[in-house]
Amino acid sequence: MSPLDNKSIDEKMAKERQKFIDNQPTDEEMVEIVIAHLKEIYDPELPVNIYDLGLIYNVDVWTDEVSMMKKCKITMTLTSATCSFSQVIIDLVKSIAKRQEGLEDIDVEIVFDPPWGQDSMTDEAKLAMGLL
Repeated sequence: MSPLDNKSIDEKMAKERQKFIDNQPTDEEMVEIVIAHLKEIYDPELPVNIYDLGLIYNVDVWTDEVSMMKKCKITMTLTSATCSFSQVIIDLVKSIAKRQEGLEDIDVEIVFDPPWGQDSMTDEAKLAMGLL
């Protein structure tokens, strides 16, 4: 193979890579997509989704430099450290990556500081629970 052929292959690969990147949502757009998925996950014991319940503290998305796919880290809490459905909720959050094209992985970090409280809930969640 001549050096010219290698250059041609490299150029084609670079074009395909750029086309792939251009068709992917931005990191900021993927944050919004992940939040939309989080709003579809309901606490099994409450009539409110986990995002409006205030269990999600942070959603961070970035593009992996090797795979060019999105990765995500979600920092969240639970209503209680003894929540009997904690693993179910965590597994549902992690499963978003399987349902969302372009999202390679979700890492979930559970924290209890600051502790969850009703003041973390959106007004819609408070209304749904009869707190307003």
